[in-house]
Amino acid sequence: MKHASRRLHSDTSRAVHAGRHDLVELGLHAPPIDLSSTYPTPDLESAGLSMESLGHGGHPKGSAIYARMHNPTVARFEEALAELEGAEAAVAFGSGMAAVTAALLAAADCGRRRHVLAIRPLYGGTDHLLEAGTLGLEVTFTDAAHAASLVRPDTSLAIAETPGNPTLDLLDIQALARSLGPVPLMLDNTFATPILQNPLQFGAALSLHSATKAIGGHGDVLAGVIACSEAWAERLRVVRVLTGAVLHPMAAYLLHRGIPTLPLRVRTMQATARVLAERLAAHPGVSRVLYPGLGGTDPHGLIGRQMKGTGTILAFDVAGGIAAASALMKALEIVTPAVSLGSTDSLIQHPAALTHRSVPEAARLAEGITGGLLRLSVGLEDVEDLWADLEAGLAAARDVAARTHELTHA
Repeated sequence: MKHASRRLHSDTSRAVHAGRHDLVELGLHAPPIDLSSTYPTPDLESAGLSMESLGHGGHPKGSAIYARMHNPTVARFEEALAELEGAEAAVAFGSGMAAVTAALLAAADCGRRRHVLAIRPLYGGTDHLLEAGTLGLEVTFTDAAHAASLVRPDTSLAIAETPGNPTLDLLDIQALARSLGPVPLMLDNTFATPILQNPLQFGAALSLHSATKAIGGHGDVLAGVIACSEAWAERLRVVRVLTGAVLHPMAAYLLHRGIPTLPLRVRTMQATARVLAERLAAHPGVSRVLYPGLGGTDPHGLIGRQMKGTGTILAFDVAGGIAAASALMKALEIVTPAVSLGSTDSLIQHPAALTHRSVPEAARLAEGITGGLLRLSVGLEDVEDLWADLEAGLAAARDVAARTHELTHA
């Protein structure tokens, strides 16, 4: 990874310049896009050396050979993300789930270590992959308090997420990483983004992002990326070469273009999310609000020490259960009912019915994922417009809850 200027102390400045350190030397102002699917190999000897390096997860020694193995535009985005995370390297994939899969395969060490610890709550797609057994791994689902006691000699990886999806639970990364001993921890950092949290600083081996979300930020690109050491990056690149889980260079270009505004977007959305969380907590139609920073949500003092802010995502339980939650979503005119998060527009979704539908019901309920729970990803709209929209939705939810109450007590 190329190093940023020692004068760049702020993450706002780093985001603007990350991955752009050679542009003046190249005589460019905007990063170039390389759409080549293959690269010339006129010198067979040097091409062979490059092929050998790329096949073992290294960097090209001359020709990039083939786009499945290396692409300069993707590499430039990886450099930028690694710089924001304070990592030696980053490896990008065609989706967040491709990144998760690559990490699991890389950690398994050719099948010699097949046990994985999964610390719930996790993103529903990750949970489903682990629960389904598709990769032939043995998975133990647990919580952070019991994870260390479940480590085995063949445990290859522990996976956790903070803030948790969708309940916004906060985990002490440093305490968890220490408790796991030699077992590497992959921390899903999608909700926090590199702006609010850098897991490698607290002992995680891998910092995972669904770059589709806030890093992309505009709902128009699909990607995953893992920040890590160069040693881990080599293992991940080997899996990417073998499986073809590559990121398209146009997607990498869009992701890199979005990084300079990432700090501004995150901080603006965070300010709005805090206001909405406080107002929802005081609303009679809401039985519970889940948002870091509200009373009782941070007993270990992680905000300010581990996480630099309270984030852009919140969840709340609508009184009246799933029928009321459905009515609320239908009544909205500004907030878009859709999965995903981190976009410039606000998105709301129902975890139990959608993103976490595949999680066993008992596990969902144990994690607090109820029929009335909605997850709100706050966008860049004006806070008063969003609040008026949510109030209209809550009014519709109240009417449904009242009718349901009347019917059940008739």
